[in-house]
Amino acid sequence: MGETPLAGTIALVAGATRGAGRGIAAELGAAGATVYCTGRSTREQRSEIGRPETIEETAELVTALGGTGIPVQVDHLVPEEVAALAARVDAEQGRLDVLVNDISGGSPEFNTPIWEHPLDEGLRSLRLAVETHLITSHHLVPLVIRAGGLVVEVGDGTTEYNDAFYRESMFYDLSKVAANRMAYGLAEELRPHGCAAVAITPGWLRSEEMLDLFGVAEENWRDAVAAQPHFCISETPRFVGRAVAALAADPDRARWSGGSVSSGGLAKVYGFTDLDGSRPDAWRYIVEVERKDGPADATGYR
Repeated sequence: MGETPLAGTIALVAGATRGAGRGIAAELGAAGATVYCTGRSTREQRSEIGRPETIEETAELVTALGGTGIPVQVDHLVPEEVAALAARVDAEQGRLDVLVNDISGGSPEFNTPIWEHPLDEGLRSLRLAVETHLITSHHLVPLVIRAGGLVVEVGDGTTEYNDAFYRESMFYDLSKVAANRMAYGLAEELRPHGCAAVAITPGWLRSEEMLDLFGVAEENWRDAVAAQPHFCISETPRFVGRAVAALAADPDRARWSGGSVSSGGLAKVYGFTDLDGSRPDAWRYIVEVERKDGPADATGYR
């Protein structure tokens, strides 16, 4: 195993079943942390999303990489379940060093005006993306305060980007602005307790769902560039995981508190790379190339 700067660290990733949450849990484990991996999909029961990934698989990956993975089935929309989770972590560990809020809001219909968007679907996506984070913070932040720890809000888009561009759906836009604002608000409330809160965004994520969408696997992901040329800037979920692990191990992480950062931006500061050794800077690429209808070319951006 490699270096373990987070040995002895207790972390919890809410929404660790797949995507960024799994990547973050994995890299916290690779750095030596004990990671509670929560979500709704287990080997015995899938959520309504219907995908095959499970929290047990994530926990096993954490352990295989050198940490200790603990799967816990939790619906973060149910306060009683989150309260029980907090009580368990308290009883087993007595504190929580790192809390990662990664639960997302599903997939509202993009490029559909609010008056045409199915209302139930839109409101459900907001509940999943915002209400879950509030419930989770309410019950678990007291354990973070006990540790003088870190809260990470995972969203999509930095504050700078989301302030400049509409995110294709009223519901999606609100959910992603909310993640960044929740980190800002948590930082204000946590400052007197010596804790930090940071919002982080991955770039164009090569999640399990995205790879399936393009009909490729991680091993041949570049085959998808023919269908979507700008996919050339994409990154693995482990890249944002390494960003979170770097934040957690930084004794000066308070410098980021209240702010909004990206995996590509933090890679320049901390020096980590994606699994292939590159450092994709997706949000700079999106603004400077994709948004300007430039030719798809990641040269100079990874």
